[in-house]
Amino acid sequence: MILVTGGAGFIGANFVLDWLAQSDEPVLNLDKLTYAGNLENLSPLASDPRHVFVQGDIGDSALVAGLLAQYQPRAVLNFAAESHVDRSIHGPEDFIQTNVVGTMRLLQAVRAYWQALDEVPRTAFRFLHVSTDEVYGSLAPEDAAFTEVNKLEPNSPYSASKAASDHLVRAWHHTYGLPVLTTNCSNNYGPLHFPEKLIPLLIVNALAGKPLPVYGDGLQVRDWLYVKDHCSAIRRVLESGQVGELYNVGGWNEKPNIEIVHTVCSLLDELRPKADGTAYQTQITHVQDRPGHDRRYAIDASKIERELGWRPSETFESGIRKTVQWYLDNPDWVAHVQSGAYREWVQTQYAGQPAPAPAAVYP
Repeated sequence: MILVTGGAGFIGANFVLDWLAQSDEPVLNLDKLTYAGNLENLSPLASDPRHVFVQGDIGDSALVAGLLAQYQPRAVLNFAAESHVDRSIHGPEDFIQTNVVGTMRLLQAVRAYWQALDEVPRTAFRFLHVSTDEVYGSLAPEDAAFTEVNKLEPNSPYSASKAASDHLVRAWHHTYGLPVLTTNCSNNYGPLHFPEKLIPLLIVNALAGKPLPVYGDGLQVRDWLYVKDHCSAIRRVLESGQVGELYNVGGWNEKPNIEIVHTVCSLLDELRPKADGTAYQTQITHVQDRPGHDRRYAIDASKIERELGWRPSETFESGIRKTVQWYLDNPDWVAHVQSGAYREWVQTQYAGQPAPAPAAVYP
């Protein structure tokens, strides 16, 4: 069994779904179910005995220790994080508590569990920490893309909290010998993305006839990675990554935000044209840039290709088409997220089922 933290969020849920589509190895899924944790994301697994869900916080040391002792996972994959830059600007404390304090407590619980294992499982055990390219800071247009040896220069409360968590993971390896792996990914997009992030927000607002907000001039550049490619990279790193190493995971798709906006609008014009025949681009509205907005991120993913043989399988063109189509095909999911009804889904789905120790567990 593997333990996945944050497995009801966007990337975590996609990872759990993909893992169980390709493997019969069970997943213990720990998620706090904050606003972005949506158990409805995992509805295909509601009756799957290979998936055990526990609602809880990675910062709850007693809970985590109990789960580790009960389920004896061979690996822990940490997706749990507060991740929205705008929210971190308005309320940084939640990011410090989850991304820094929570990661430290998780590392402590995992270290105690790992040290008590017999030699063979202790040697095979891995802790994989999922991080972001935002920890590296911002690039000038002429700068080379981030590699694993770039120093960390975070510029937002979110990226600072993730950089701190990366440092903690590194320290627990070098100080205590915990066998860790770290991945730093570029901007993910795809199904199940909470519609506060750029691409799902564009789709949802466009269909609702609302403005499509673009920060500043829209020329901020990001590297875009289809979420299922990210999941395949994490599986590959878990399988064969060298203990203590960092692996940058990117899509080789540097694009300015305004190009993303126009691409989404053009796809919607094709796939869901407006009744009045007007183009969705007429809804684009430029708004004041956010404080400290990084101008450019770019990931050099050469190391993971060279050492582990991984490359993304989706182009941006194929991935963004799949993403837009998914949102068009899943209006109920979107409606539940917008209304907050997804929070009620767990009570409806699991009403009357027992909750085994040590926490509220939904098989």
